[in-house]
Amino acid sequence: MATVRDFDNEVENQWCPGCPNHAILLAVKKAFAELGRQPNEVCLVSGIGQAAKLPHYLKCNLFNGLHGRALPVATGIAAANPGLTVLVATGDGDCYGEGGNHFLHAIRRNPDITVLVHDNTIYALTKGQASPTTPLGVKRTLQAAGVTEPPLDPVALAIGLGCGFVARGFAGHVGELAGLLVRAMRHPGFSLVDVVQPCITWDPHPMEWYRDRIVKLPEGHDPSDRDAALALARKAGETLPVGIYFQGEPREVFGDGFRKAVSGKPLAELPGADARTVRGFFRP
Repeated sequence: MATVRDFDNEVENQWCPGCPNHAILLAVKKAFAELGRQPNEVCLVSGIGQAAKLPHYLKCNLFNGLHGRALPVATGIAAANPGLTVLVATGDGDCYGEGGNHFLHAIRRNPDITVLVHDNTIYALTKGQASPTTPLGVKRTLQAAGVTEPPLDPVALAIGLGCGFVARGFAGHVGELAGLLVRAMRHPGFSLVDVVQPCITWDPHPMEWYRDRIVKLPEGHDPSDRDAALALARKAGETLPVGIYFQGEPREVFGDGFRKAVSGKPLAELPGADARTVRGFFRP
């Protein structure tokens, strides 16, 4: 039986003391333990940024790649070895900015991966510039007069694009966030968990400002109702609703078609599998 401590390692943590990222790290460990996964059964993938450091602080398989390029790598890992639980650790700039195009097409392809976005509405690693999710009018280090472009709404975008599982969590609620991650990783296909993660260095609001605005989704909300989920996501207000916005029926996962055509086994288990095997499958 896996425990939280099974995922501990001795790598020195470089996050700011008190950063909510520490809570997200604990939530990830709790989720893996609840799922009963061992470190060798997990693969974390990340790009660049403070959020992308998370895989360094767990005992597990990991791939740390280029800025905004985590999703293509994670898609390939999940397709080649579906026995792994694949989790992408990324930030709002890394995923929705540099990686925005990959985000759109990963939802369309539906690989069996969970994308955990540390959404602090800031490029924290590079000193506090506005990110794609920074609210209109908010001042940042390079936007002294305030942001002039409307923010990206990742939850509404994911629901509209047909993402099978869409949720929002809060770094200040570790147990609830771990529960959302468990539900997301159990869902077959692409799952998004966007996490409200205040930056204690560059955000002018303290953690309590966010705690006062975090609310649960309305009681009675049906996560299987896409229209209702989209309406909730698009509803503007002073609060930050958290919970599962949408969870649809499972559909074919990216890589399933390949496995059906090639002996039913994952690519990682095929004897002598190499580039020639893949080219042979796609040759007219």
